[in-house]
Amino acid sequence: MKNYLLFVVFPYVAIALEVVVSLWRYIFRRHEFTSLSSEFLESKKLFWGSVPWHYGILAVLLGHLIGLLFPREVLLWNSVPIRLLILEVTGLTFGLMALVGIVLLIARRISDPRIRQVTSKVDVLVLAVLLVQVASGVAVAIGYRWGSSWYASALVPYLRGLFTFNPNVEFIAGMPTLVKVHVFTAFLIVAILPFTRLIHFLVVPVSYLWRSYQIVVWNYDRKKIRRASN
Repeated sequence: MKNYLLFVVFPYVAIALEVVVSLWRYIFRRHEFTSLSSEFLESKKLFWGSVPWHYGILAVLLGHLIGLLFPREVLLWNSVPIRLLILEVTGLTFGLMALVGIVLLIARRISDPRIRQVTSKVDVLVLAVLLVQVASGVAVAIGYRWGSSWYASALVPYLRGLFTFNPNVEFIAGMPTLVKVHVFTAFLIVAILPFTRLIHFLVVPVSYLWRSYQIVVWNYDRKKIRRASN
């Protein structure tokens, strides 16, 4: 019953919240679809945390998506040991990049007084859940080898069963606790995402591809500023 509630009922609740609340915010509070960047308060530490975080997490998510869509091809690729090793090392590398990035971003939030002033309780919750999610993923990759293979053969049928409304909780019931934590926190992120600033990633700024160039005009006298600084 516990596994059913955590890995069947809760995922559907999380997906429902994601769809309904995101649509509501997009229709009635579209101006909130922003990351509320704190770059203007501090940029150097943000750069060193944001770059590895974004590159790492995007690559990891892409790997999970490929495994979900093409499990047979992944297993065929993994049938050659060297290719399996390359895939595992690559995935772990990007996972570690994401972990380093999120740790640096959290440290930045904690260490800078100005950043702390604009950090809400929701931000703290999101960062904590993301840290657990990424750390558990890295721990799974290190502690339970050849994850790409058992992900494609065991977890993918469970995930596909959710999307076809025919979930089989037995696929995940026998998994180690660490794997269950990783899966549960993934759905927890889906559930809380529409209530946070992370919602901005759902709106891809494709209009930037065809909009007109913006002309930026500096409205100040540079010579006066240089003389004043001297």
